[in-house]
Amino acid sequence: MVASGAAAARSTGVLFALNSSNPYNARWTREQPLSIQLIHKAHSSFYSPLYLTHCYPDEKPGSHQSTSEQSSDQDSTSIANPNSQKPFKASGKALPLSPSSFSRGLVFDLGLNQSWDGHDVGSPVVKRYVSDEKERWFMWYHGDDAIGLALSNNGIHWERGTGAIESAADAGEVMRRSTDWWAFDTHSVRPSDVLIMSSSKLRASNAVYWLYYTGFGPEKSLPGLAMSQDGRHWARIEGEHHSGALLDVGAAGQWDSAFIASPKVVYHGRNDFRMYYHSLDEQSGEYAIGVARSRDGMKWVKIGKVLAGSGVAGSFDEAGVLHGHVVRDKEGGGYLMAYEGVAIDGRRSIGMVASGDGLNGWRRCSGKMVLMPDMDGWDCGGVGEPCLVPMDEQEGSRLYYRGVGSSERAGIGLAVCQTKRMSKFDRWSGFQL
Repeated sequence: MVASGAAAARSTGVLFALNSSNPYNARWTREQPLSIQLIHKAHSSFYSPLYLTHCYPDEKPGSHQSTSEQSSDQDSTSIANPNSQKPFKASGKALPLSPSSFSRGLVFDLGLNQSWDGHDVGSPVVKRYVSDEKERWFMWYHGDDAIGLALSNNGIHWERGTGAIESAADAGEVMRRSTDWWAFDTHSVRPSDVLIMSSSKLRASNAVYWLYYTGFGPEKSLPGLAMSQDGRHWARIEGEHHSGALLDVGAAGQWDSAFIASPKVVYHGRNDFRMYYHSLDEQSGEYAIGVARSRDGMKWVKIGKVLAGSGVAGSFDEAGVLHGHVVRDKEGGGYLMAYEGVAIDGRRSIGMVASGDGLNGWRRCSGKMVLMPDMDGWDCGGVGEPCLVPMDEQEGSRLYYRGVGSSERAGIGLAVCQTKRMSKFDRWSGFQL
């Protein structure tokens, strides 16, 4: 589908072209930066490419100030059956919510019953952008089988849309499953991570959003990539796999031969992107998280498994780990990973591990979970799919997550940690936190 050193985008409004003079090789030596051309065809009789160099991902657009699923069980919150073959569909039953202890932490409920997100929500990818004029929050999330965008001024109260977006300021559905019969994402799509690639040479309006997502097909899930100039209108970037995916599953007998899900990407430094993803190790029967590396964020080399279940009888992650979200540890250096732990009975909780280099030596911060299901709350059935948002020093850190109730009704919750080490999170219960 894609020639070596280039990637093609399927889009009617924008064409993405990738320039790389040297072919990719596995020795990790290429130093020439990737350049990206954004070619607008709508209002010009000729192509006018824009080149992005010295990219700074996951930042406020236009600045250098950092602001910051799934063959056997590809979804994180299939509580009743941890070996289901299909993406988990939450119940569309709406429960009455009030500012009580029952709804504590719930910041994003199901949409209207007839809307695209009326029966399921999850996979929150939350980004905060602060300027001199205002504070903006973006949250990409999955609905029934598509990806949507919600907007907020404070990360608490969210504006959503009931249908597909129509303008550059809208909230709502932004990316549907593919209609190409050969594609890997014909059943559903779920967001995993968003990087913002910007340069001092470009205006903020010309920053490029990179969406890493999980695509579901008839047999397995695989990772994909799409790009956008506004976070709303996306062009799929075809990877080297014949289905357009960025990576294929491992060979028979390898730990990731079942599926690849939840590709979350960290920009470590020049020519060093790192993708954390999970799969089910069919030999051990446990979920595990692995890492792949890339120089350009598009062509990936698998490194291997980096985190598995604790193996401790009765622990919250005895049966495995998945949905790892990695951020830099500003206090202690190195990296922190929030992950979804699976107990032997299938119940999901959230734990935390740390590593000096983000590749090796991941160690559990404690033997306890940092967030567990609330037996009296809306998320009594399980919590998972964590998304960490480090805040200013006085504000601590936020943890957005997907929760499921006893009736399998899903929602997106928020927990807050005031300590620098992120050792324990408390559900948001008001602005007094």
